[in-house]
Amino acid sequence: MKILVFNGSPKREKSDTLHITRAFLDGMNDVHQNDVEFINVIDKRIGYCKGCFVCKQNGGICDIDDDMPQILNDILESDMLIFSFPLYCYSFPAPLKALLDRTMPLSTLAMLKDGDHYCHPTTHDFSKTRFVMICGCGFPDAKHNFEAITLQFHRMFPNNALTVTVPESPMFNAQEAAPVTGPFLEIVRAAGREYASTDMLSPDTLAKLSSPMIPEELYARICSGRQS
Repeated sequence: MKILVFNGSPKREKSDTLHITRAFLDGMNDVHQNDVEFINVIDKRIGYCKGCFVCKQNGGICDIDDDMPQILNDILESDMLIFSFPLYCYSFPAPLKALLDRTMPLSTLAMLKDGDHYCHPTTHDFSKTRFVMICGCGFPDAKHNFEAITLQFHRMFPNNALTVTVPESPMFNAQEAAPVTGPFLEIVRAAGREYASTDMLSPDTLAKLSSPMIPEELYARICSGRQS
């Protein structure tokens, strides 16, 4: 399977969330080896979508000259897309949001009713493509933090989509937290194996992934006022 990972963190390889993503991929590779490519979104030239709809009038070619044509081609050649990013203002970091806005060439201007809402039909067949969101958060609680981004992701990718949300993610870059983060990353790796074997994660597994690694009050007391 060809997997394309969009690392949406401006920290690049120092991303807290990337620890989670790599453990998940390790678990998937335990089941069968995959061809994985990483893109640090912050390093790509991606202009803001102008909403001009030129791409929908000339065969999917955007009016902006930057790195997006190659990225769109990479998307179309991939079997699975992983969006790995920290939660920014309850949403995507700006560079990743700009990339997602610029996927406009992959849909048409037509409006199609899909269940209880309308959407723009895609110009390519994504029925077999898997979409995974792995999102870390600096706060200690999973509730009241990830709901908006989870809903947004499932609206963008209504089929074959998985969302993994992990609080207390700055702990993954703290060496002194290794006795706690190490066992947690093993749980993430097991989740990767489960997903590779079943194409889904059980409610029990998702609950484990979204549970704080240490008590919320302790984490808040340690991290309050610290820069991550």
